Amino acid sequence: AADKIRLIPQDFFAELCEQIIQHLNHKIPGINTAELCQRIQTSGVDINIGDLAKIANILSFLFSTAARNNLSTEELVTTLGSGISTLPKHAVQVIRHVWNEQGKAIAMSEDAGNMATVGQFVDMKWKLGVAMSSDTCRSLKYPYVTVTLTVADPSGQITDKSFEMTIPQFKNFFRQFKEMASVLETV
Repeated sequence: AADKIRLIPQDFFAELCEQIIQHLNHKIPGINTAELCQRIQTSGVDINIGDLAKIANILSFLFSTAARNNLSTEELVTTLGSGISTLPKHAVQVIRHVWNEQGKAIAMSEDAGNMATVGQFVDMKWKLGVAMSSDTCRSLKYPYVTVTLTVADPSGQITDKSFEMTIPQFKNFFRQFKEMASVLETV
């Protein structure tokens, strides 16, 4: 991971750290590594989204562990220095600065910690479609609903999950959402 961190320019590394701290503070639902990776690649750095996601997971673990253990900035930097693979100087400087400025604000309440282990719903999009024909059937005229859920997993990575439903399945899905809404109104 230290080798991949060396590739990331300091300003992008700082932005990644800031987003992770904001995610841990529940100010944003997650880190959009796909968008950040594309911007880093556009700047001429050869890094893939998988490596950037691993770095984000490592930094998220680092910051949340430091918060859980109430580490001061110096204790965190000393701990980083004693690691097996040493981080580049620019990365340690960024981590020091971000932790010094915002690290103490990470709220590790029990409820927030439990919620973070499941992930978080960010957005939902849907569209109605009709399958007209296929290789095996000339005339389908089969309506369906495609739903795309945007979720932030526990580490903060934002991903899209898509699925299709038949009209009866969608009606059941809709009915369940109406039930949830009516229960939430009583709270």
